[in-house]
Amino acid sequence: MAFESWVQLMCSLAQELDVAHIPYCFEGDAALFVQGIDVPDMGRIEVSVQWDVFDHACTLWSQESMEESRKGATFATFQFSRDNKLVILGCVYNTVVTTDPYRIRVERVGATLWVKSWEYYVKTCAPDDPKVQQIKKFLLHKQQGLSAEHEHAWNMNAYDAWINRFGVPAIAAEQIKLHPLSKLQSLARFMGDVRGKHIANLLGSHGSKAVALSLLGATVTVIDFSEQNATYGTELAQAAGVNVRYVVSDVLALPHDELVPIYDMVLMELGILHYFIDLAPLAQVVYRLLRMGGKLVLQDFHPVSTKLITSKGRKHKVTGNYFDSSIEETDVAFTKYVEDYGESRRVQLRKWTLGDIVTSFASAGLCVCVLEEEPNHKVDDMGIPKTFTLVAEKR
Repeated sequence: MAFESWVQLMCSLAQELDVAHIPYCFEGDAALFVQGIDVPDMGRIEVSVQWDVFDHACTLWSQESMEESRKGATFATFQFSRDNKLVILGCVYNTVVTTDPYRIRVERVGATLWVKSWEYYVKTCAPDDPKVQQIKKFLLHKQQGLSAEHEHAWNMNAYDAWINRFGVPAIAAEQIKLHPLSKLQSLARFMGDVRGKHIANLLGSHGSKAVALSLLGATVTVIDFSEQNATYGTELAQAAGVNVRYVVSDVLALPHDELVPIYDMVLMELGILHYFIDLAPLAQVVYRLLRMGGKLVLQDFHPVSTKLITSKGRKHKVTGNYFDSSIEETDVAFTKYVEDYGESRRVQLRKWTLGDIVTSFASAGLCVCVLEEEPNHKVDDMGIPKTFTLVAEKR
């Protein structure tokens, strides 16, 4: 009942602000509360409004307060009580509420609430702040649920998808054996000579890169939660005459004896980061796997292309919000390679900004050595970044 009363009050306040055409954003414990984060003591509701309509907002609830608004040099506040709950209305002068990149929309009991994202508090509060600790617990629990869904999706028809995409392992292996270096494409320049190197390929999927690296003299371990990926990858390696070790596990739940600093290199490439709703735990795993002097080589699709621009032929439109932190539901990546897919399998993806990515791995203790952005080589897409490569070293 306590939960319902707080949410009902927030919905009521939001509706009144919407009717008055006043942009707003719930903040603090109230914002975290409606995002599903445990708040030990919900003592008040904080809501910020557009500064130039602050006085108008105060008039909405002036009958419920015995105090005048308080105005400082940079901000103003107004307090009132409803249903025996304290509400603090505030504004910051010369700021625009609707363009705040951390202002997100949350649906609750049929109503839309604009709230300050949990991400804001992770980035601006001290690591030992109770808010941050509660957010981390929430994210860990949510990631475990999403990982279970993703694992299920990636064990539905993945083996058949790779046969349709690359051919049976024996045929696919012959193609890799002809030109193993070319299989690495632009990664080869960043990885250098891999002979004698121990490499961990996180979420290495069908194993094509791992087999190419093995043919070039590396000892490769693929960590991936799909049994079907492991089956295809193992058969591919056998057909190529090399050994690739698969560890079938969620990267964030590796067995203790696998989470050891023995690798010269950790490789992640193309379409991995969006499976994580918090990059910090992934970055910590990478740090723990690398030996001193070892390096991370990460190549992924550029956020400008995945988050911001929609392309169709020569026409490019800014249709996205680069700073959007919402989770997007979509089909699992290999769906297009399976004609009879049966029941649709969906995955939940979180797309990151380039700043988010670099900061996460640097914060884990890795020294960023290279951040290179690669252009799209299609004529119609000339000038638009397609991928980026991050190289970071454990020192």
